[in-house]
Amino acid sequence: MSNELRSRNWFGKTGKDGFIYRAWMKNQGIPSYEFDGRPVIGICNTWSELTPCNAHFRELAESVKHGIYEAGGFPVEFPVMSLGETLIKPTAMLYRNLVSMDVEESIRANPMDGVVLLCGCDKTTPSLVMGACSVNLPTLVVSGGPMLTGKYKGKDIGTSDVWRFSEAVRAGSMSQEEMTVAEACMCRSRGHCAVMGTASTMACMVESLGLSLPGNAAIPAADSRRKVLAQMSGLRIVEMVKENLRLSDILTRKSFENAMRVNAAIGGSTNFVLHLLAIAGRIGVALKIDDFDVHSRDIPLLANLQPSGEYFMEDMYYAGGLPALMKEMRERLHEDCITVNGKTIGENIAGAECYNRDVIAEGGKPFNDISGIVVLKGNICEEGAVMKPSAASPHLLEHTGRAVVFEDIEDYKNRVDDPELDIDETCIMVLKNVGPSGYPGMPEVGNLGLPKKILAKGVTDMVRISDGRMSGTGFGTVVLHVSPEAAVGGNFSVLQDGDMITLDVENRLLHADITEEELNRRKANRKTPPSPYNRGYVSLYVQHVEQAHLGADLDFLKGSSGSRVSRDSH
Repeated sequence: MSNELRSRNWFGKTGKDGFIYRAWMKNQGIPSYEFDGRPVIGICNTWSELTPCNAHFRELAESVKHGIYEAGGFPVEFPVMSLGETLIKPTAMLYRNLVSMDVEESIRANPMDGVVLLCGCDKTTPSLVMGACSVNLPTLVVSGGPMLTGKYKGKDIGTSDVWRFSEAVRAGSMSQEEMTVAEACMCRSRGHCAVMGTASTMACMVESLGLSLPGNAAIPAADSRRKVLAQMSGLRIVEMVKENLRLSDILTRKSFENAMRVNAAIGGSTNFVLHLLAIAGRIGVALKIDDFDVHSRDIPLLANLQPSGEYFMEDMYYAGGLPALMKEMRERLHEDCITVNGKTIGENIAGAECYNRDVIAEGGKPFNDISGIVVLKGNICEEGAVMKPSAASPHLLEHTGRAVVFEDIEDYKNRVDDPELDIDETCIMVLKNVGPSGYPGMPEVGNLGLPKKILAKGVTDMVRISDGRMSGTGFGTVVLHVSPEAAVGGNFSVLQDGDMITLDVENRLLHADITEEELNRRKANRKTPPSPYNRGYVSLYVQHVEQAHLGADLDFLKGSSGSRVSRDSH
């Protein structure tokens, strides 16, 4: 086996090169026998105190190491840039592609035979998987797990309640003091958001793709079984190296279809679309935005989790976790897809049981017949826009209203609470220039807060449209990811106050009552301001980021360069 191991190109060498590779590693107290030909496993760690969701990853990495040692491997932990969704400005999405480059080059440039990816907070999962796909070594994902459910005034709370609390304060029905008390009650343990936000959606994504051990998605971060799974993952990655089971063996077209169907059944985040498209682009699977609608269309909502339902990820784990949910929809899945444990999806879910039908519904008795990701098309989203109908208000799923347009996020903040703003609850709020290149980075501002004058009427939802994103913890009748975005001159860029817009979810339509001639006239008069970004990564991003319907990756990162190092050293 030693001749097959990639790491032997470093540690198996004699002479000066081998001396240098081994000697400097030995200054960490590593004995000679660790370099005897055992598989070297990289542990890609996104631990950071600036990423609170991942702040327990030092411990988790130790559990992975225990498993690697137990299986006869040699673990080497390494850091990459960590994206803390709650702190990083202007938006973590701006740096997803940068982290993927960090991951890709770190893996390729170093003596690794296999990799364990430690990820949790929203963008850490797709960025690590994207980077690993472009190298294509045996790879396994360990998620950090959701935090325990928050408790406030005798009620369960989670991140989705932040939006409710914010609107309640603005409406005057909740005091700032009460909100401050609530903030101390919500994040009461390690882990990422307790609801089916983007972080938990990503954990479900990797499990449904087959990139993690069964049960990975829902184990709470504070539960000791999270450490057990991490240790078992360390054991398994060594075996994967021996079997040469690579990402390209697992990430097939069928596995992507499974992930899209599972995402519908769990009420997953709309951000799932961007991240799965980007991962597919790295591994070479042809995936289009329309596929998300096709593979979601007949899948009902089975997971009764916020923001589309009532419960929390902790409840989902106790109810049987993702394997139990997938078993309920097994006839909709490709059960023959191979996973990282060497077994098929069908084998992994065969023995799963559900222990709480309030949380995980039977396949024939769903919580909601409406689910999944809807892809809308029309003359203001020529390449598509997305929406999560399970988080929307049913009475707004077919609606025509007058556009109230905000040219950018600053314009919105300056005018939304102006008593003179010409708006009522029948209007459609439009926010431009928050797309991939326009912001830049495509921030989570799509679920615009309603004007105070509307909240004062007791109205809690309106149709909102933007070329930006929405947090997976958010909700409402919100159309997102309009493509082409305003900044690159799509029809969306020339919408004006007073334009009549029709949203028809059933017919997948988003249309403005504007003639093609009028749209062309407006675009001809449109002036594009010069970009203020002229150096560094942000300049590179703005020049090369693809549109949302393609996954918002950088155009030059599509595909794979493999694991071969182009030039030797020393």
